[in-house]
Amino acid sequence: MATESQTQTFIECENLVKIYKVADLEVVALQGLDLKIDAGEMMALVGPSGSGKSTLMNILGGLDTPTAGQVHVGEYNLLEMNRSEQVKYRRNEVGFVWQQTARNLLPYLTAQENVELPMALNGISSRERAARAKELLVLVGLGHRLDHRPDRLSGGEQQRVAIAVGMANRPSLLLADEPTGEVDSEAAEQIFKALHDFRDQFNVTIIIVTHDINVSTRVDRVVGMRDGRTSIEILRRRDTAGQTVSEDEFVILDRAGRLQLPQAFIDKLDLEERARVRLLEDHIGVWPDAQANANGDDPYSGRY
Repeated sequence: MATESQTQTFIECENLVKIYKVADLEVVALQGLDLKIDAGEMMALVGPSGSGKSTLMNILGGLDTPTAGQVHVGEYNLLEMNRSEQVKYRRNEVGFVWQQTARNLLPYLTAQENVELPMALNGISSRERAARAKELLVLVGLGHRLDHRPDRLSGGEQQRVAIAVGMANRPSLLLADEPTGEVDSEAAEQIFKALHDFRDQFNVTIIIVTHDINVSTRVDRVVGMRDGRTSIEILRRRDTAGQTVSEDEFVILDRAGRLQLPQAFIDKLDLEERARVRLLEDHIGVWPDAQANANGDDPYSGRY
């Protein structure tokens, strides 16, 4: 359920830019991205390959450094951290769940041993490691699988163990990259239930990176990305019982006054290079330049 802390901004990206240099070429992965995420929010970043969502996830996880802009996660300014501070940040504040289970779990360790490993690296006592690992595995519904190695677990079970591993050091931010990309629909439901349970119990902020726009039914907010910037947002509002009461889709207006029209709108109206806009009584009209007549008159003047 929502708490007061969940209304506080936890992540803030301002005019975020990331440029990769490949030989003599420069690839712009993020182009002045603005984004705010509240503490305890469970949201999804959605977009096609090359949209910049994985780059953003790597920056928020301390795995990469932006070229320009500002990015804060909690009390951390990610642009000002040195390498040792980045390691400490990743170890204590961020949990990762990757699509490929080989990146999440060591095959020769049991489920419990996999969950205990990040705590061992943080110097937590063996007694506390064992107790916390069991608690986390029970929370994801795998209390009966403590002594099973990954090859004796289904794909969905492996991902739930991976979520427990990601939560082992009680991070404030959990990043999940396509966590349901390689499992069936039933396993996906169990994975999302585990994510919701952790969000509700520990108030962890969860960001899911995915290609699947249908994830909007499982999270509170979906932010769509295109060409290195946020483009659309789907916001679900729930009542006090947690039931969805409305779902609205928006285009996002950034600090520079730019917005990205949905690609379907651009294709439908054959918008190219320039478009006409008109401030009307309570909204803005947009239409192709080609629809102006030869005298330059506005064919949509006065239309609402």
